[in-house]
Amino acid sequence: MITVTGNVEKQEVGMGTWALVSDEGKTYELRNPPASLCQPQQRVQVTGTIRNDVMSVAMIGEILEVDSFKFL
Repeated sequence: MITVTGNVEKQEVGMGTWALVSDEGKTYELRNPPASLCQPQQRVQVTGTIRNDVMSVAMIGEILEVDSFKFL
């Protein structure tokens, strides 16, 4: 498990994908984010699992499967 704090962004790659840009500047592609998390420029803390066993068309960063989150 990993916990990341940052801002949610909609990345216009392919059909579009949701990303979390951490406070450190690292980008994570959000896997299966709940609809309530998919709000651009929302500051959040996300807890989840880095998925090295799946691939993505977007290829914008590590894939973070969301387990839980909270708005900050």
